[in-house]
Amino acid sequence: MTALQGSLLDLADDVVVGRLDGTSRRHLSHGAWVDTLTGWVGGAHGLYAALRRDVPWHAERRQMYDAVVDVPRLLCFYGEGQPLPHPALDECRVALSRHYARELGEPFVTAGLCLYRDGRDSVAWHGDRIGRSREQDTMVAILSVGAPRDLVLRPRGGGSSVRVPAGHGDLVVMGGSCQRTWDHCVPKTARPVGPRISVQFRVAGVR
Repeated sequence: MTALQGSLLDLADDVVVGRLDGTSRRHLSHGAWVDTLTGWVGGAHGLYAALRRDVPWHAERRQMYDAVVDVPRLLCFYGEGQPLPHPALDECRVALSRHYARELGEPFVTAGLCLYRDGRDSVAWHGDRIGRSREQDTMVAILSVGAPRDLVLRPRGGGSSVRVPAGHGDLVVMGGSCQRTWDHCVPKTARPVGPRISVQFRVAGVR
């Protein structure tokens, strides 16, 4: 497994959650949009190290057509009311809920964590459409810590894809109709990349 070179990525000693007024929005088709903010969380190497150490990561197997296969990443999910594994994640969730309150109309309450151990780990094309997000607009906010990986989006009905870099401490928010009308993935890569953790904040009743 490739080790995370933290000293090259983030020199801050403390985990600092930054302001959200610097987000940049890209409008997609069908009412979907993506917000990005580079370096939202400072001291991200400390956060990465704590999550890697303290989160009870587990592997899963899922039905894929006529076979049961390993999910190519490690997972952990924190449901509504469950304590998060690091106080910085609570701060992130509160800040996101406050910043997007007017558009979203409700707070972020859950956190799904994924550990991509190297370039062989990935997530296939999908939309977060389990629950009411199948029919309603919502938001999914993703904090990335560790080695940079791209989040790639494409319209469900076909069309050109959009590549969104997600680096150490970066924020990506998918909003509007994005979960219903677009799919997204983190593709495998043959490049030598280190491990990455993504934290997906969602509202109640959406997975």
